[in-house]
Amino acid sequence: MNEQSSGATTAHGGSAAGGPLDPIAEKVSACMQCGTCTGSCANAFAMDYTPRQLWRLVQLGEQDEIFRSTTFWMCSSCYYCTLRCPRGLPLTETIQALKRIAFARGTYRSKTSPVFYSTFVDNIRRYGRVREMDMMTRFFLRLKHPVAPLRFASLGVKLLLKGKISPQMPALFAKGKLDGLFRKVRELESES
Repeated sequence: MNEQSSGATTAHGGSAAGGPLDPIAEKVSACMQCGTCTGSCANAFAMDYTPRQLWRLVQLGEQDEIFRSTTFWMCSSCYYCTLRCPRGLPLTETIQALKRIAFARGTYRSKTSPVFYSTFVDNIRRYGRVREMDMMTRFFLRLKHPVAPLRFASLGVKLLLKGKISPQMPALFAKGKLDGLFRKVRELESES
């Protein structure tokens, strides 16, 4: 992590007025780097930067470094960091905002995570719940990697035999159950 200056950093687009990280930096500006978020995070071991280090990168405006990181993609939104933060910072909300920015800009290192997330949300919009077989089929089709499904074939067969997933036919052209809800959210987001 490169801590060049603690003043207003504009080199990476962080603290300059109007930068994409400004609302996020404002939310974590009171972070005192105590590390409670990292100690609470079940996925910290798999992250390239700990949550504490990520907040420092946000404070410094290290936009390039933040979006090269896989840290925020590893967040499982368990809210432990938010619940245990001694300053009461909305850390999980901040992680989700980073995901949205990275997704909108197309700046993410892992190509599978955003594809999985968008397939998951589309499945919820379509059926009102997750239909695992349909979601994974669409996910593998969107990956455009013919060997990827083979790595999960044995697990899929086990789940099918135990009745944990059912081979239902996907609704290819049916109207989604939550289309109206998703449309309303887009309207509200465009107003703000």
